[in-house]
Amino acid sequence: MLAEDSVLLREGLTGLLARFGHEVVAAVSDADALESAVAAHRPDLVVTDVRMPPTFTDEGLRAAVALRRRAPELPVLVLSQYVQRSYVTELLETGDGTGIGYLLKDRVGRVEEFLTALHQVADGGTVVDPEVVRQLLRHRRDPLERLTPREREVLALVAEGRSNAAIARALVVSEAAVGKHIGNILTKLDLPPAEETHRRVLAVLAFLQS
Repeated sequence: MLAEDSVLLREGLTGLLARFGHEVVAAVSDADALESAVAAHRPDLVVTDVRMPPTFTDEGLRAAVALRRRAPELPVLVLSQYVQRSYVTELLETGDGTGIGYLLKDRVGRVEEFLTALHQVADGGTVVDPEVVRQLLRHRRDPLERLTPREREVLALVAEGRSNAAIARALVVSEAAVGKHIGNILTKLDLPPAEETHRRVLAVLAFLQS
C-alpha cells in the first residue's frame, strides 16, 4: 500500500516495487484515501509520505499513527523529505516500536538500501534514518535552540500573555513583524496547524519547560 502525493514519485515507486516482486494493491495521494485503502485491502505493508493534501504538513504521518493504533501489527515505512517531529515519537511508540521505519528520501543512496529497509520493516524490524534520530535527540535537549535571540524575546513576551500589538509596542516594531516572528517560532518548534491544539499555548509550554 503506497501513499504519495507526487504523481511521478508514486508511479515510480509503484513500478520499482513491482519490478522487484512486490504487489502494490493501491497507490493513493492523500491521507484519507490511505486510511480507506488500508481498510479495504488490508496490506502487508504501508509506505507513506508525511506531507500530503490538503495542508501539506503532517497528514501522512498522522494517518500512519492512527492506522498503527487501530492495528499495531501493521508494518509502516515512512518515506519523506522531512523529519516531522510532532508525531514521530507517537509512531515509534505504537506496536512496541516493531514494524516501523522512517527514511529520508534524499538520503536513500541505493535501491537495494531501500528494498532492504522495506523487507526489515515488513518482517517486524525497526529502521530509522540516523538523521531522524539526531534531530529527535537535539529537539529533546532544547526545543528552543533553533530560535534566534529576537524570536526568544518574542516568545518570552507571548509567555507573559501579551498580544501581538503589545509585543510590537514593547519591541518598537510593527505587528506584521511580530506576526512573522511568531510564525517562524511555530515552524521551528514543529507546531503545524491542528484543530485539536492551540499552537501559541504549546509554544509557551515549550518555553517554560526549556
